[in-house]
Amino acid sequence: MVQSIERTMKIIRVLISDEKQAWPISDLASATGLPISTLHRFLDSMIQYGLVEQEPVTKHYKAGYTWMEIGFTLHNRINFRYVARPIMEELAQEVEESIFLSVPAGYDSIPIEKVESPLKIRIDENMGERIPLTIGAPNKAILAHWKPEEVRKVVAAQLAPALQQPFLDQLAHVKETGYAISCGEKTEGTVAVAAPIFSYGNQIVAALSINAPSFRVTEDRMSFLIERVKQKAATVSAKIGGV
Repeated sequence: MVQSIERTMKIIRVLISDEKQAWPISDLASATGLPISTLHRFLDSMIQYGLVEQEPVTKHYKAGYTWMEIGFTLHNRINFRYVARPIMEELAQEVEESIFLSVPAGYDSIPIEKVESPLKIRIDENMGERIPLTIGAPNKAILAHWKPEEVRKVVAAQLAPALQQPFLDQLAHVKETGYAISCGEKTEGTVAVAAPIFSYGNQIVAALSINAPSFRVTEDRMSFLIERVKQKAATVSAKIGGV
């Protein structure tokens, strides 16, 4: 197993070098020191997983785009909370409410970061708690930007038939306006306002939300909260390579 990993990495390091855009197998054998028969076996397996591509005309080999996907995913996981945290702290001071960062996890979401309101009466949520994607403003902000077929699967699994179309209409409005609102959907007496966060390729990766006691959210204040959460979510998106 260890030898297979070492050989795989040796092949990839040659393919991603600046020496050639694509490699004939004879040159690849010389550069890696591996027999051509061994190379063929490894390359065939790596092609199946998108780790290597073979050009159809020349039959030369190059690194596949799976490595880019892995790199972007790791980049997001390493830097995501680090980037978002100071922006969340700024938002908490501006609006004096609790701020949450939620990420999708299957057909649920999980709050992975929070900054508490500086006020004595404030909203709290359990970090790591799974929340169905059809409940709450952060989840609507995430789900509104999923592919339609995935949205339909979630909605069918979590909502009664009579509730499905009204919920889909809500999601369309969320996508059009760039924000979502929920009132007491998870916790009675609370209001949440959320906006989506995007990464590379306009990929939805999270939602930023303001959670407040409903008695503090007037109509005028709601407009203010919407404007602030949208701006801060856009700032996080820009810092991680999104739109």
